[in-house]
Amino acid sequence: MKQKAGFLLHLVCGVLAVFLNSSVVKAEDPYKFYTWTVTYGTLSPLGVPQQVILINGQFPGPTLDVVTNDNIILNLINKLDQPFLLTWNGIKQRKNSWQDGVLGTNCPILPNSNYTYKFQTKDQIGSFTYFPSTQFHKAAGGFGGINVYARPRIPVPYPIPDGDFTLLAGDWYNTSHKALQQSLDSGKSLPFPSCVLINGHTSNTFSVDQGKTYMFRISNVGLSTSLNFRIEGHKLKLVECEGSHPIQNIYDSLDIHVGQSVSVLVTLNQAPKDYYIVASTRFTRRVLTATSVIHYTNSHASVSGPVPAGPTYQIHWSMKQARTFRWNLTANAARPNPQGSFHYGHVTPTRTIVLANSAPLINGKLRYAFNRVSYVNPDTPLKLADYFNIPGVFSLDSIQTIPSDGSAFVGTPVMPVSHHDFVEIVFQNNENSVQSMHLDGYDFWVVGYGSGPWTPAKRRTYNLVDALTRHTAQVYPNSWTTILVSLDNQGMWNLRSAIWERQYLGQHSRTKRIGRPSTESVFLSHECGVENCIDNEGLSPRRPKLSHKIQLQGSQCSSRFSTNFVTSKHEDLAISSCKNGGVAKGIFGKLGDLICIGSEMVTGSQAGLKLVEECSSYAEGIFWSRNETLGVKGGLLEAFGI
Repeated sequence: MKQKAGFLLHLVCGVLAVFLNSSVVKAEDPYKFYTWTVTYGTLSPLGVPQQVILINGQFPGPTLDVVTNDNIILNLINKLDQPFLLTWNGIKQRKNSWQDGVLGTNCPILPNSNYTYKFQTKDQIGSFTYFPSTQFHKAAGGFGGINVYARPRIPVPYPIPDGDFTLLAGDWYNTSHKALQQSLDSGKSLPFPSCVLINGHTSNTFSVDQGKTYMFRISNVGLSTSLNFRIEGHKLKLVECEGSHPIQNIYDSLDIHVGQSVSVLVTLNQAPKDYYIVASTRFTRRVLTATSVIHYTNSHASVSGPVPAGPTYQIHWSMKQARTFRWNLTANAARPNPQGSFHYGHVTPTRTIVLANSAPLINGKLRYAFNRVSYVNPDTPLKLADYFNIPGVFSLDSIQTIPSDGSAFVGTPVMPVSHHDFVEIVFQNNENSVQSMHLDGYDFWVVGYGSGPWTPAKRRTYNLVDALTRHTAQVYPNSWTTILVSLDNQGMWNLRSAIWERQYLGQHSRTKRIGRPSTESVFLSHECGVENCIDNEGLSPRRPKLSHKIQLQGSQCSSRFSTNFVTSKHEDLAISSCKNGGVAKGIFGKLGDLICIGSEMVTGSQAGLKLVEECSSYAEGIFWSRNETLGVKGGLLEAFGI
């Protein structure tokens, strides 16, 4: 009897444990809600008033402090006079590329309009940034930090710091972003920057307690210039790099290239006084320097003496330091022992892509290119063109997988890839300046750096043991950098130069998965924001150039219905009802359009349209989604050609 009772007790406890575990697994991750308003403001970061971009009145913008797997619901209101987008630099957007915030996968937010971003920090941890991706807005601000903290049950491989600071450093111009953009549009390159700012200022003070350890989350949010970061009298322990935990080497200073982020621990173990924080340009003839101050709270002495000098060695020193960034193979990531994990060094690449950057003149104007192709944004957003199989919008074969001789040309290249391809990408830099390359939607392993032209023999120098994963990699002058990437994230993703002049003038492309239908949820009128789609460079409002039309066909009611149709232009849809002469006017799929049929009024924002007719009980369907047909008894209202 006791054995039976014991068995039942164990059974009940086991069932309860399974139930509780199931409840935990099925529990939805937390949601965080934000409303951001983007405006212009006048500030004087260099002592002279200039127009900047503010988010909720802040420059830089607010810091997003979130936790692994948080769901972010962020309503962005655009009060600028130009279309606007934010991109979330380093957030992978798993199966969610239409939230990436770049042209082609997002339609810009028109002036006096809003858009709600919905994304998750799925299985990520670390320091990231956001910034404007449209026009040349990045030169005016609108950037900020994203700090993704670990969930309590996932330990990090370092002691929890006593506090942390976000440092956004970057080069800055005292010229307006519109003037800089006009200069680029005229075919000119940008001049040398005016200065370097840290958190939007030429000087900041960070108060700390002696004997404590702080984390500094440092990002290069500039347009074009690599930076060296250092703190007078203090060592920097590297503990995180764009979501990866590296081996915790100690550095006197760190080179941080455009678009990159690192986190370091600094122990305040010096005499109580104030010390310089320094960010200075690298590989430039004239060195620009920004300084801030670490202030010990028990200090009574301000900073004094010369600003600590940066490294005097150039490319060789920086490349050697980059090779010391190695992955900590014993540390947890955002989740322990990820399912399907593998060691990158044991996988043979399915293909190799070599991309050579260049700065050609096309039609007498400066452009930038990969493998001779300089990217231009099409009138039709790429996601729409891809989803509806619209021909002629982008090319799958214009950009070659190896560089070739010939004249450069403009186009809209998209590189076709297969799901779960494991790709070797070589960035070949034959120019005399440092490049910085970024891939949305993925992390990649930076396995090698080297001087001169890349050849297959260079593979012998790859780090196939503990290369670091990150989202942005530098390419040194007249050198190459190789990355390995597992293409396991559905969507169309932007591969670009992080140097914003080069990106603006065409040095970027897209990757597109082929050979398997996408399971991304595409409700285009809501997620892509069809009503916001605009022409090349986002200059004037218009509908996308879809070659679709909506037309009445059929029998009984057809003679009493108009045969007007809607194309990519702004023709109104006019449908005379069977008996009462009511007219429906509007453009289907455009949010907020009123459509009247008979006595019924519906709007384009309704997912399911129900159009009541006296000659029919009803017609129903969904435009701009998966069901393109509206049926009317005796006639057929349908969308075709899309």
